[in-house]
Amino acid sequence: MAKPGVVDSYPLAAAAKMMELKKELQRLVKSIVDDEDCSSETIDQANETLSLLKDLKLRKRSSSMSLKLPKTVTCPEEFKCPLSKELMRDPVIVASGMTYDRAFIQQWLRTGNRICPQTQQVLSHTLLTPNHLVCKIIEQWCKNQGINLSSPSSLHCVDEESITDADRDHFLWLLEKISSDSSALSEQKASAKELRLLTKRMPSFRAVFSEFADAIPQLLKPLSKNGSFSDNHHDLQEDVITALLNISIHDSNKKLVAETEMVIPILMKALRTGTIATRSNAAAALFTLSALDSNKELIGKSGALKPLIDLLEEGHALAMKDVASAIFSLCVLHENKARAVREGAVRVIMSKIKNRVHVDELLAILALLSSHQKAILEMGDLGAVPCLLSIIRESSCERNKENCIAILQTICLYDRTKLKEVKEEESNYRTISQLAQNGTSRAKRKASAVFERLNRAVNITHTA
Repeated sequence: MAKPGVVDSYPLAAAAKMMELKKELQRLVKSIVDDEDCSSETIDQANETLSLLKDLKLRKRSSSMSLKLPKTVTCPEEFKCPLSKELMRDPVIVASGMTYDRAFIQQWLRTGNRICPQTQQVLSHTLLTPNHLVCKIIEQWCKNQGINLSSPSSLHCVDEESITDADRDHFLWLLEKISSDSSALSEQKASAKELRLLTKRMPSFRAVFSEFADAIPQLLKPLSKNGSFSDNHHDLQEDVITALLNISIHDSNKKLVAETEMVIPILMKALRTGTIATRSNAAAALFTLSALDSNKELIGKSGALKPLIDLLEEGHALAMKDVASAIFSLCVLHENKARAVREGAVRVIMSKIKNRVHVDELLAILALLSSHQKAILEMGDLGAVPCLLSIIRESSCERNKENCIAILQTICLYDRTKLKEVKEEESNYRTISQLAQNGTSRAKRKASAVFERLNRAVNITHTA
């Protein structure tokens, strides 16, 4: 514990760790730059190292000194924490609107109190919001009193990017409440809600999950029990799944979260049940996790594409973009394209596109799948050619036109009988030739290739 008025020196162990991480980062970056075929694992390791460096930097920045007031100075009552009766160093606001010093109100909350000590009002949540105004006023008062501040702020005004030891203690307390068999359902719900809010409003809380081996299993414990997705506690499910989504956004967590044994099975259950918000956030979590190639493979092998495609077919407006994004990201991996085709993705996507539902996102997926021969044959059987040609005519989106003509080129390459439909389109609307003249450079190349193939087919017919 630091003596009052003295700034804690940054621990030598932390400084040594930072130097070690920098050397490791140099080695990884050199490997990435020098090796044209560097593995995705090397890039993942570099990202993780960067995240660890950032975390150490934030901890160093957030270390601050305790303030010792001269004996001749009397602290105004309004600057004192109502609990400690001392000058507030980290003023925060609770749900009742009252301000306390963070360390003392957290201690109060950890004992199980859910009321405001001053107003006796039941707190609707236990999220603590930094009171920057009071912090600045106290800081100015210190300066006016001639109190020498040897750091930019000897008051510990916590910003959204720093986590204190008291924050970590509170975090562990919340996990204990949500995972304990002795906790009441109301306590589990309150803890899940607060973790959801903390991981949303304070991104640094997302990184804390990687510091404790059991943190993610503890968070998910209420949903790992039998029947947890068939009961009526949809608010608990939604808060837990949303907190998991927030955690997954942090780059250094992606591998840890996906490889935690219960995560993907619980996300798959969430895709099928619960509120539509829960299902949408489960899809968003899979999309976020799939940023790593190793996770793409893991998620694909787990069978998660099936519930994603089923949810896409249901067509809930709130979930469509998240589901489409997850499917697209997963299908970047070739093995997952085959899985998606087997699970009926082409049929579902073609149905939606024909009804002009989320055409932009679904065309992008269809273009990805068009490198799979079975998908192309299925597209042809489902009437993809006239559908895609009509989109080229009607759409003002150049990206959509590019995707349409790319898919058409592949269809015509595999199935020459479809050239007849393209020829009729060209006779009636000159769709392909106009795109070859006025489209983007990519669209022009694809359209010219289709047009050239069409002309060759006509010449062959005439020769015959």
